[in-house]
Amino acid sequence: MERVEIGIFSDTHGWLDPDLITDFKDCTQVWHAGDLGAISVVEPWMKLNKLRAVYGNIDGTEIRQYFPEFQFFDVQGFPVLILHIAGKYPGYSPLARKLIRELKPRMLVCGHSHICRVVKEDGILYTNPGAAGRHGFHKMRTALKIVFQGGKPVQVKVLELGSRSERLTDE
Repeated sequence: MERVEIGIFSDTHGWLDPDLITDFKDCTQVWHAGDLGAISVVEPWMKLNKLRAVYGNIDGTEIRQYFPEFQFFDVQGFPVLILHIAGKYPGYSPLARKLIRELKPRMLVCGHSHICRVVKEDGILYTNPGAAGRHGFHKMRTALKIVFQGGKPVQVKVLELGSRSERLTDE
C-alpha cells in the first residue's frame, strides 16, 4: 500500500496559521477536529478536495451545514473516528463511548481540550492535535502529521507552530 500522509489540526477559532498551508502541502488528506470558527480556516484544503472536518462547540450554523458532528471512515482499512469533544480514556464523553462501542474505531481524533496528546489506550490510537489557533489557555499552538503505510499508522509528528500569544502577521 502507498504512503498516506495526513495533517491534523483543531481549535483554530477563526484563525488559520499560514505556516499550516506549507506544513500540510504534501499531505494526502487534512483533518480538522472542530472549533473551526470560520470556514476560511479550511478553504485551502476544501478547494483541493483533501479535507475531512467536524464541527465543534463554538461553531455556528454556517459551519454545521458543511460538516457533521462526527466522521467515521477508514484509511487503508484502518477505522478512524473524528469527534470534537471526546474526553480522554477512560473518561470518554457519553457520545464518544457510544460511538466507540458501536463503530469500533482503532483511531480516535478529537480536539476541544487544547492539549496535544497522542497515546495508545485500550487498543485505540488516541490523537488530539491540541490547538492551532490563538484563543484559549494553551501556551504553544500545535498540530499533527501522521503517516499511514500498509494499513496502519507508522509515524506521528507533533508540529509546534509557535506561542499562542505571539504577534503574527495578519493582525
